[in-house]
Amino acid sequence: MNMKKLVVICITCLCIAAMPAIAQENNTTTNGNETNVTATPTPTTEPTVVPTANGTNVTETATPAPTEAKFRVGPTVTLRPVNDVIDKSQDGLVELYMNNPTLNDVTLTADVQIAVPSGIHVYGEGFGYGGAAGTVAGTFTVPPGTVRTIHINIKADKVGDFTVHFTGLYWPDDDKDAFQQISLTHPLKVNEPSPNPMDSKPTGGSGETSTDAPNEQPLPSGLLSVIAIVVAFGALMVRKN
Repeated sequence: MNMKKLVVICITCLCIAAMPAIAQENNTTTNGNETNVTATPTPTTEPTVVPTANGTNVTETATPAPTEAKFRVGPTVTLRPVNDVIDKSQDGLVELYMNNPTLNDVTLTADVQIAVPSGIHVYGEGFGYGGAAGTVAGTFTVPPGTVRTIHINIKADKVGDFTVHFTGLYWPDDDKDAFQQISLTHPLKVNEPSPNPMDSKPTGGSGETSTDAPNEQPLPSGLLSVIAIVVAFGALMVRKN
C-alpha cells in the first residue's frame, strides 16, 4: 500500500512539473501564427478654419491653381508684303498669315493694328477704313491645327509715296500675359489713284480673304517621282503602239 501511494505521488509530481512546459509550448505556437500589424494613420487634409470678429468660425477651402495656357509648339504669325504698287488695275496687298500647329491644345488669338496716312484706305476681314488718317484694328482666332490668311487690300485716292505701319500681339487662349509682338513697316508707291478707293471689294478681284483651313501638307517628293515615271512610261508605250 505504501508502494502504491509512493507511485501515485511520483506521478503527480511529474505531472505538476510538466504543466509549465506544456503551457509555454502552447503559447509559443500561438504567437508563431499571429502577424503583428502596425496601424499607420491616414493623413487627412483638413480645411482651414478662420475665426471671424463675431466669434463664428468660417471654413475656407483651398482653391486649386489654374492651369497655365501655353503653346507646345510656337505658332507662326507673320505679315507678308505681296504688292507695294497701287494703280488703276491693282491694289496694294499685305497678307497676315497665322498657323497654329496641330500639336497645340490652345487657340491662337491675334490682335493687329494698322496705322494709315491720309488718303490711304485698307480693307480686309476684320478691317475697314475709309476716312482720314488713323488706326484700324482687327482681332482673329485660329484653333489648333488650322491656318488662316487675311488679305489686306490697300487703296489710295492720290498719287505719291506712303508708308503703312502694322503692329500686333498674339497669345494662347485668354493668357494675355504670354503675348508676343509682331510689326511691319510697308512702303507704298501710288502711280495712279484707285478707281474706287471707298469700295471694299478688291480691284480686279484679287486678294480675296481666306477662311480657316486645316494644315495642308505638300505631296512627298518620292510620290511625285513615281507619278512622273508612270507618265513617262505611258507616253513611251503610246509611241511604240
